[in-house]
Amino acid sequence: MSNPMRDEDALGKAFDLRLMKRLLKYAKPFTKMIVICVLLLLLITGTELLRPKLIQLAIDNHISGVNIPMVVYNEKPDYTYVEFDGKYFVRENAIKDKSTVDEKNIYQIIEYQNKYYLYKGRLDADSERIPVENRDNKYFSIQNGSQQEVLPLTKEQYLSFRQQDISGVVRISLLLLTVIAIGFIFNYIQTLILFYTGQKIIFNMRKELFSHLQRLSLSFFDKNPVGRLVTRVTNDMENLNEMYTGVLVNLFKDVFMLVGIIIVMLKMNFKLALVSFTVIPLIVLAAAIFRVKAREAYRQVRVKLAKINATLSENISGMRVIQIFKKEEFKYDEFEGINAEHKAASMNELFVFAVFRPSMDLIYSLALALLIWYGGAKALGGALTLGVLFAFINYIDNFFKPIMDLTEKFNILQSAMASSERIFLLLDEEDGIKNIENPINPGKIKGEIEFKNVWFAYNAENWVLRDVSFKINPGETIAFVGATGAGKTSIISLISRLYDIQKGEILIDGKNIKELDKFELRSQIGTVLQDVFLFTGDITGNIRLNSEDITEEKVKEVARYVNADKFIEKLPGGYHEEVKERGATLSAGQRQLLAFARALAFDPSVLVLDEATSNIDTETEILIQDAINKVIKNRTTIVIAHRLSTIQHADKIIVLHKGKVREVGNHQELLDKKGMYYDLYLLQYKESFHETTA
Repeated sequence: MSNPMRDEDALGKAFDLRLMKRLLKYAKPFTKMIVICVLLLLLITGTELLRPKLIQLAIDNHISGVNIPMVVYNEKPDYTYVEFDGKYFVRENAIKDKSTVDEKNIYQIIEYQNKYYLYKGRLDADSERIPVENRDNKYFSIQNGSQQEVLPLTKEQYLSFRQQDISGVVRISLLLLTVIAIGFIFNYIQTLILFYTGQKIIFNMRKELFSHLQRLSLSFFDKNPVGRLVTRVTNDMENLNEMYTGVLVNLFKDVFMLVGIIIVMLKMNFKLALVSFTVIPLIVLAAAIFRVKAREAYRQVRVKLAKINATLSENISGMRVIQIFKKEEFKYDEFEGINAEHKAASMNELFVFAVFRPSMDLIYSLALALLIWYGGAKALGGALTLGVLFAFINYIDNFFKPIMDLTEKFNILQSAMASSERIFLLLDEEDGIKNIENPINPGKIKGEIEFKNVWFAYNAENWVLRDVSFKINPGETIAFVGATGAGKTSIISLISRLYDIQKGEILIDGKNIKELDKFELRSQIGTVLQDVFLFTGDITGNIRLNSEDITEEKVKEVARYVNADKFIEKLPGGYHEEVKERGATLSAGQRQLLAFARALAFDPSVLVLDEATSNIDTETEILIQDAINKVIKNRTTIVIAHRLSTIQHADKIIVLHKGKVREVGNHQELLDKKGMYYDLYLLQYKESFHETTA
């Protein structure tokens, strides 16, 4: 599939447009849902932008409303008014046409020593608190050396002027609560749709990846560790899920929020907005430096983590050998070194992230300081209201939130790009064993197998089989013998077309194996391996491999036929006894008997037995040998065995040596030739052979 170095190089990519386009193809079927999410995010952003504005209105128009000048009318106006002393007082900010306002009719309320007075005229901008003197029950305001008579207000009169402020604050509070509630509902719906969509995308991708893995040839799995492939389907897919749900769609919210804040701030107060935005170049510079430094730091951590995973996997798998040879201390020191490298890389990454976020905090504090310095001065001078200043502080805080989250989003994006690179490398791996465009359905195979001048190598021209030719007739039992590496197992793999040959032909019932549908072909070849693989589940599930065509009665029938019923019925759960991973709770012999039952349940035309009786006790071997004698009836059988006693009754024995056919014949014929088979027989049965011939 892949070059490990290429995998590591992929970690260095923070963003790859080519990869992103390919990732978006998986999101295309869910375009409507994603569009709904984006629209909801737009509405959510609107509710979040509206909150500071509502608070600003509450402060400026109502909480600080007492400071707003009032225009007096002698007759009832069309605006909201307060009736006092036979006149009608209207807040100046409620009057649309300011040109109609006569400065002679301006009044304001002033407060002094917790008492309130009605002041005729417009107060100076810097006059927050005007002293009032009482002279013979007449009250005068003293301002800049001049005095003016003012009218004292009772508590009830003052509250009558503030009534519209009280109702206004209540109204805005309810509106704010409604906006928050609407935002919450939109947020809930958006999160639900987004995570559902993300899970559907990952579900489809994981399904496609697993399906693709099943189609790949065994040569692919020979070259790629299981741990790496499992990581692709689990961890790497989860990284993509985080990208779809945490970055891709939410990126729109960040953009909406930033653009919205900029527009609102510029519209609210252009100069104050420009002062606030003077820190943007510093943000861009810090983000650019962070991007470069974080990419390399992240890459190093992932490389070191991969090294730790590989070392752990190797040591745990080989723990038996480590303990037998007392290498615990050596392996501990080795792991400690690798762990120290990972720690150093992690500390470097931590340093980069630790610098960036405080840098953003510093820039945020600088922006806030500029805002308070400039805006505070303007507010004191009356050129800026307190509500606007408060709103700006809120907007600045919201402006920096997505930037603060940049570290997390960048981390997720980095991880997702690296994961997508590795996943697509796997998905792009071509099946080495392909069906032709219109393959032949072989139907029920008779079992005639012929090798014609077959050459085969797993790698380049390191030939495992060299010009091998032989023919197996339907119903025959053929045995292959030879030293380790002679090519015996390769032959049975080629018959099932798990690998393709480089030269020559393999014929099944007279048809070239490459012209047949490989799936139909494999369904008619039953194989019992030396190392039986059992899946997690139960006994019944492992015999019929979840095939609905095989009934439970059929399972019990084949189990009895191969002598597996004796141990199955003794199990607490019987045929529904739980099977642990790889059949860990069963003995080697029990696993072999289940393998025979499995093979017979599918009624194959060709049966392959690869070292099926090795590494088991004598009693179980007798049961297995009896099972073999039953299952080979009326079907072509290919046997690979080191124990020559198990193949003496084979119709034909083919002796292989260094990838070539050296001898062919039955047991007695080969002994009479006194060739390679004779030598092998002598090695295994030297004493009994001499006793027989003596």
